Amino acid sequence: MELIKKNVHMDRKKCSAVTQLTVDDDYNIPDGKSDIDRVILDKGEIRIDEVKASEDHVNIKGCLHFSLLYQSGSAEKNIHSLDGDVEFEEFVHMEGAKPGDIPIVKSDLEDLTINVINNRKLSIQAITTLHVSIEELYDEETTVDILCAEMLEYRKKPMDIVEIAVQKKDIYRIKEEIVLPSNLPNIFEILWESVRLEQIELKPLDGKISVQGEVAAFILYEAEGEEAKVQWHESRLPFSGTVDCHGCVEGMISDITISAIHKELEMKPDYDGEERVVAIDMVLDLDIKLYKEEFVELLTDVYGVTKEVETHTQIGSYKNLRMKNSAKCREDERIRINNTGARILQICTSEGTIKIDETEILENGIKITGAVEVQVLYVTADDKIPFFSMKGSIPFEHTIEIPGIEKNSIYEIESSLEQLITNMIDSEEIEVKVVLNLQALVFDKMEENIISEISLKDLDPEKLKDLPGIVGYIVKEGDTLWQIGKKYYVSIQQLKELNELNTPEVKAGDKLLIVKTLGQL
Repeated sequence: MELIKKNVHMDRKKCSAVTQLTVDDDYNIPDGKSDIDRVILDKGEIRIDEVKASEDHVNIKGCLHFSLLYQSGSAEKNIHSLDGDVEFEEFVHMEGAKPGDIPIVKSDLEDLTINVINNRKLSIQAITTLHVSIEELYDEETTVDILCAEMLEYRKKPMDIVEIAVQKKDIYRIKEEIVLPSNLPNIFEILWESVRLEQIELKPLDGKISVQGEVAAFILYEAEGEEAKVQWHESRLPFSGTVDCHGCVEGMISDITISAIHKELEMKPDYDGEERVVAIDMVLDLDIKLYKEEFVELLTDVYGVTKEVETHTQIGSYKNLRMKNSAKCREDERIRINNTGARILQICTSEGTIKIDETEILENGIKITGAVEVQVLYVTADDKIPFFSMKGSIPFEHTIEIPGIEKNSIYEIESSLEQLITNMIDSEEIEVKVVLNLQALVFDKMEENIISEISLKDLDPEKLKDLPGIVGYIVKEGDTLWQIGKKYYVSIQQLKELNELNTPEVKAGDKLLIVKTLGQL
């Protein structure tokens, strides 16, 4: 006798933890940088430099990288920029973590506050949430058939499952150039830049991943010339390409996240030797998971007609695809300048960051609640304060439809800002319109008893004597032909032939004739 088994390749979250980290430090202005009178614009990002797992702990080292656009009291040039880092180290308790594990760390910068202590010192305060998880791959040994010379009856359960086909990390590099239009002066110094990815589409193809999207770039710069005016330019640069991916097949279920791990802007001369070109070099990190759908017939039960069968089982965990769905959420809001803000003359640029506060499984969907944090840079009507910024929060709530979703379903939510439009209402108010793209990948969890081992032995003679030779049986509610055959050691085929049944289906009240054959074997 031989059990036929199939290894189903699965992935699961081994352990996870969420912790909130506070970065609070004073930062001295480096020598060579002008004094700070007023912060115009700020932004920050958490950079993870080192992650190491130990027994039930994960050690995370990184830094808060911040950028400032500020105004000084200098009469010659009063708009400047500054970049700096505040390092941190955090020990996260994660029960189940082991040395050699590879933790995945995702960070959300919840709040960043930069205040001027004096013109040579800043107070940097930030709150970030670290999501730490460790995943593992494993093979679920699944019995799908049996080879045996003895007369056995067995039944199978058909299942649609997904198994992990590809899990890897890779990088994709973007090299693009911004060329200033002819109506703008040459660049002397870049004061502020914003480079972000939009309209990203990742698609599995045969042997590769297709990557395409847009780079939205904004630069604020000091122009060449005696007047040294501050100018700005915004552009969109489409890109497309592929990443080699062994084992990838078109049509696979994709769970791919993309993030920028390196970004560099460099001024370059054009063909005439003038500083009118900005080269963009970005390195994107791709965390690739690809799943394939499989049809499996799981061996769920066995009984013998001529032998007593004893089965040993264990719990097997599987998952199948419930749905991959996306939705667009549109919101608009008006934000006003605060009491200290200068009046708006012209909008330069605006940026938005999505912050998801909560996700909740509802009947037939996932409700997502959060806000888009918006920051707007604008030109003022005050010559003493040429630039200013304002911040606002656009709350949103949206439900992605997932028919049949269950409370224990596994899901991943990805969000991106598809559109951000800011329009002046008047000199004190701006209308903000946002379009969010929300995507949900949902799997159902399934647990089944797996037959791991079968043993056969001769039937008990006393039990054999107690079985009646002929039985007239009335089917009860909940009875199946399988249960009846197992009870009386009769094959399903014999029951069907003796009772002239075309299918194995029976219903309560049906009358069956059962004839014992064991004594004749």
